[in-house]
Amino acid sequence: MQTVLHTADSRGHANHGWLNSYHTFSFAGYSNPERMHFGVLRVLNDDTVAGGKGFGAHPHDNMEIISIPLSGTLEHKDNAGNHGIIGSSDVQVMSAGTGIAHSEKNHSSSEPVKFLQIWVFPNKRNVTPRYDQQTFRAADRHNQFQQVLSPSPDDAGVWIHQDAWFHLADFDAGFAADYQVKKAGNGVYVFVLEGEVTVAGQPLKQRDGLGVWETGSFSVQASANARLLLMEVPMSL
Repeated sequence: MQTVLHTADSRGHANHGWLNSYHTFSFAGYSNPERMHFGVLRVLNDDTVAGGKGFGAHPHDNMEIISIPLSGTLEHKDNAGNHGIIGSSDVQVMSAGTGIAHSEKNHSSSEPVKFLQIWVFPNKRNVTPRYDQQTFRAADRHNQFQQVLSPSPDDAGVWIHQDAWFHLADFDAGFAADYQVKKAGNGVYVFVLEGEVTVAGQPLKQRDGLGVWETGSFSVQASANARLLLMEVPMSL
């Protein structure tokens, strides 16, 4: 088993006033050659956007982009005619493919929205752009791994063009479970949204991240009430 630890205070940081963003991997003005990606996981941004503000229309191509609100509401629009509003029970995905322009804005004029912006390299290039969002029950991740993303439209959660699986989990203090890797050769990046856990023997606190690979399973134990996001991805680009 191999691991890499990224503590919360080691992340890149940019505060633009309307946007306060922490970067686990190199992004925009934060450039760290040792923090470029974890396998095909390219971007993990922890963003807070002020009320009434947001990212204006801008283009992407050949990237799978996932948005997970943690609090507040996020509004999506794109030039393919998609329009959606997502909150803390939702997960949004956009396959940029051959090219798409989109905006992501705080749907509230007064309350901030906190969300994760995640980019994953696709396993197919120049696909037709697509957008989707789904709502998930919090009860279905209580002391278990709730699948919210997979490679298949026939499986639980949203899907992307990559052999990746994302899970959310809300663990009570003292609860423990083993995560089973879905596909040989994949690694898992565990991001602590709240609380404290020990993953593969490594203690983690809020907003710490741990990458785990070259193993078929690993242990996750909550030392305090905790909420986690586990992102299983191929390690080869």
